Amino acid sequence: MNAPRRAAAAPLSAFVLHRWDWSESSLIVDLFTRERGRLAVAAKGAKRPYSQLRPVLIPFQRLLVQLGRTPADAAAEVHLLRSAERAAGLPMPAGAALLAGFHLNELLLALLARQDPHEPLFDAYADAVAALHAADEAGVQATLRGFELSLMRAVGVLPALDVVTSTLRALAPEQGYALHPEAGIVAAAPGAAALPGAAWRAIEAALAAGDGAALRAAAAPVAAALRGSLRDLLHYHLGSPQLRTRRVMLELHRLRGRTP
Repeated sequence: MNAPRRAAAAPLSAFVLHRWDWSESSLIVDLFTRERGRLAVAAKGAKRPYSQLRPVLIPFQRLLVQLGRTPADAAAEVHLLRSAERAAGLPMPAGAALLAGFHLNELLLALLARQDPHEPLFDAYADAVAALHAADEAGVQATLRGFELSLMRAVGVLPALDVVTSTLRALAPEQGYALHPEAGIVAAAPGAAALPGAAWRAIEAALAAGDGAALRAAAAPVAAALRGSLRDLLHYHLGSPQLRTRRVMLELHRLRGRTP
């Protein structure tokens, strides 16, 4: 009697974060999947001219992927990619939006451990990528700040933004507060860079609701002020002085004669 066939595993929702050459014809691809978090997969033959994977494994396209049989070692670093197809066909972002998208990917690669699912964060990333396609320059900045906030909250390095961290006292709407990498939310000294309590509270409410559009709306009026605080917090936890995409942004702004 033939053994019963095992049902095929359900496909995973995924985005390509990065890819590396593995051989003359194959790639190693870092995927961000909704169901299983970040995964490294081997895409055999993906560089061949007629490979079905070649036009699919590109950033910022939502994919449905099937993996080969799970390795015997559950902690195996690299899985076999069996198939991939587009789940939604959006055009590639362009200009500042494209660079912003690569910034999001670099943050995920730097802050997320492999095989650690973050389903709400995956949804926030998908929402941010979609928003970048239609964003003007101000919208790009609001999207960046919103996703940075969502990511740092997901990995546990962003404190509650509606209370003073040391006392848990609610923020006064008109008073200025700063986000410090070690102390969290603190009352700002006179003349120091700060956001009013009302702005922090609106951001916290949008974060708690998981509402990407509301988070972008809350971040937009204070995006410039948020940028420095979030950059300092990211660098503190990454232990890195500067992200690669940040260096590219600075160089582009320098060439255009603008201050980033």
